[in-house]
Amino acid sequence: MDMDTAYANAPFIPGSADYPARWAADAAAFRDALGARARLAIPYGRAPRESFDLFTPETAPRGLMIFVHGGFWRAFGKADWSHFAAGALARGWAVALPEYTLCPEARIARITREIATAVDAAAAEVAGPVVLTGHSAGGHLSARMLCADAAPATRERLARVVPISPLSDLRPLMATAMNDDLRLDAAEAAAESPIDHAPVPGADVHVWVGGAERPAFLDQARWLSEAWSAPLTIDPHRHHFDVIDGLRARDTPLMRALLDGL
Repeated sequence: MDMDTAYANAPFIPGSADYPARWAADAAAFRDALGARARLAIPYGRAPRESFDLFTPETAPRGLMIFVHGGFWRAFGKADWSHFAAGALARGWAVALPEYTLCPEARIARITREIATAVDAAAAEVAGPVVLTGHSAGGHLSARMLCADAAPATRERLARVVPISPLSDLRPLMATAMNDDLRLDAAEAAAESPIDHAPVPGADVHVWVGGAERPAFLDQARWLSEAWSAPLTIDPHRHHFDVIDGLRARDTPLMRALLDGL
């Protein structure tokens, strides 16, 4: 199988074309319902996409969960994912959703630096522990925050990191057509692959992936779990587009993996 097919999700998910519009509509309705509890486009840098949205619970936050969106570093923005803050908010946690400069305008190494800056900026807004998660390319970026060369200044506050369907070894992507945008070369692919880094000491990591995902994503999750000696959960029957649905309610297996015990 060629790498373009191996890393293609939409052709293998029924109704895949409907997901982006539904995500955007659900996200907009969620923000509208929060009213003043939704602070939008808080800047963490000077580039147009260097900002994050911050949602707060009705009471003083127990801590901060940060969700980094996916899209192969080339698509989507924070406004598409607001409703995936619902589960953490229901548990009394604030939630930040950062946006980042997309490829090909930025290379992945720059995006990694942007997310580290975003984590520090969001952590400055909310006291307490920080839990970091992300999906797909966002799973990659959340894992990178535990690598010594990329860790944010506030890394001592990172209580847990849960990469969801992460891309942990970027070298296979060099053989895909999307690399026209990613512009990965051998050096950057290795430097930006979490499996080639040890996590910072004491890191609490739990890798999550859907049981119905493409074999390449199951492999990527397993590689990170093995490289970092981290637990791996294969969520039964979940594919790449609905594996994050567990973020939308307070008492799901995914939310328990993220926040229980903190």
